[in-house]
Amino acid sequence: MSKKIDVEKYFTPDLTQARKRTKKTIEEVQFDLIDTYKSIGHNKTYIIHTYGCQGNEADSETMAGILELMGFKKTSDESDADVILINTCAIRENAENRIWGELGRLKAYKRQNPNLILGLAGCMAQEENVVERVLKKYQHVDIVFGTHNIHKLPDYIQTAMFGKERVIEVYSKEGEIVENLPKTRNHKYKAWVNIMFGCDEFCTYCIVPYTRGKERSRSKDEIIEEVKELVKQGYQEVTLLGQNVNAYGKDKKEDDYTFGDLLRDLNDTGISRIRFTTSHPHDLDRKTMEAIRDCEHVMPFFHLPVQSGSNRVLKKMNRHYTKESYLEKLNELKETVPGISVTTDIIVGFPGETEEDFLETLDLVEKADFEGAFTFVFSKREGTPAAKFEDDTPEEDKKQRLYRLNEKINDGYLRGSQRFLGETVKVLVDGVSKHDDEVLAGYSEHQKLVNFRGDQSLIGKIVNVKITVAKTWFLMGELVD
Repeated sequence: MSKKIDVEKYFTPDLTQARKRTKKTIEEVQFDLIDTYKSIGHNKTYIIHTYGCQGNEADSETMAGILELMGFKKTSDESDADVILINTCAIRENAENRIWGELGRLKAYKRQNPNLILGLAGCMAQEENVVERVLKKYQHVDIVFGTHNIHKLPDYIQTAMFGKERVIEVYSKEGEIVENLPKTRNHKYKAWVNIMFGCDEFCTYCIVPYTRGKERSRSKDEIIEEVKELVKQGYQEVTLLGQNVNAYGKDKKEDDYTFGDLLRDLNDTGISRIRFTTSHPHDLDRKTMEAIRDCEHVMPFFHLPVQSGSNRVLKKMNRHYTKESYLEKLNELKETVPGISVTTDIIVGFPGETEEDFLETLDLVEKADFEGAFTFVFSKREGTPAAKFEDDTPEEDKKQRLYRLNEKINDGYLRGSQRFLGETVKVLVDGVSKHDDEVLAGYSEHQKLVNFRGDQSLIGKIVNVKITVAKTWFLMGELVD
């Protein structure tokens, strides 16, 4: 007989509540760790396993920063860890299945060390069915918290560690903005910088508006100060993060400071490179295009998800644009910023997609001349409208469409590489090859992976490389003095 769970003692997610949007002012909160929490982690260690997008990676850096502020030290040995956090992704079913497997695997460590604190965080934690399953079948999970309350991690650790209580606290609200959060960054030269949170687009296939809350922009002054501090620390590149960076500032009705303005101000901070992700075509405006054109430190690379080339499917997806308007905006971007590299996201096998719809997508890919794409077969997410759409397309047909699409996408990857053959490009050196310590690797301004021979002293620097070989997935070249 299964043990009855008293769910009323926990804050569990509610997707109906998470969908609501109001016009109330977004609250800003300053993080401040109380002194009594600063020694909890003394002589204790932690591990954070991260799954999903760059936003999740940035969240994990914040969790690590909080834990280290509490005295914890990072370890790579799970058998030695006192705290293990799993920061999850909810975009696709495969990602969720992997997490269930991980939680099952980690149960053995809990048996070995009953004092181990095991936590589930991130987007999966914002789903009703996930928390229900954890409550019923994963009793060894001590903490479950969502995307809105990372700043309360010290409270949860303290309760679980000393109160020996299970903590399930997931807020189903629009969200707030928490500033002054510590970060332990995973890279010495590149940094994630959140500029906004949440999404109000409500694409019918996507769970993110429910798991991340309302679109809310950080203060421009906070963002600019964060980037200036990164410059002082020697960082070369920042990537601005948001579910829809093109909507930055549009939630602040009182002024006209939007994403293009922010790019111009960050261009003056002294940072060498500025990138951003992700964008929605609906909110891409002329001001942003001109800022990319005019700002030397904003990289000539743009990821602009299209999802489908069929107007009928785009309408069912609730994407707010047509194939024609997308291509028109894309052409305007390419005309405004000559030579810019553009990549995209595409879903095949969306419920009701016909062969004719799919051919429209292939046609768009040819006309758009993308230099790469993330392509996926539709994944049903419980709680989204598309989960209830009739879907009678055989799985084999979906797989064949993905295969045909990827052939065209790979052609675009190769064309995007070949146009730099014989050219000299600027490369931010990330590190050495796994196979040869004398081969360095890094990314060009157009987000092309470049390999070349050089000394390890160049790691973290921006160098000139003349491209001698152009492959589909990477470039090879020679260091230029």
